[in-house]
Amino acid sequence: MPQLIFFAAVGAAAYFGYRTFVREAERVTAKIRRHERQARTGSSGTLVKDPETGEYHLAKD
Repeated sequence: MPQLIFFAAVGAAAYFGYRTFVREAERVTAKIRRHERQARTGSSGTLVKDPETGEYHLAKD
């Protein structure tokens, strides 16, 4: 029985670690693609619209 609990804990840790890794990899990939698009178009940043005020500001990484 202790082995089952141990392997369940290791499996849960591996699952959550994998999900965290994938989330971080997607974030980094999106950042790289955004920078590539900015370099290709010659822009110096990406504007994001603030839904409350309607004003645009530079996206923060």
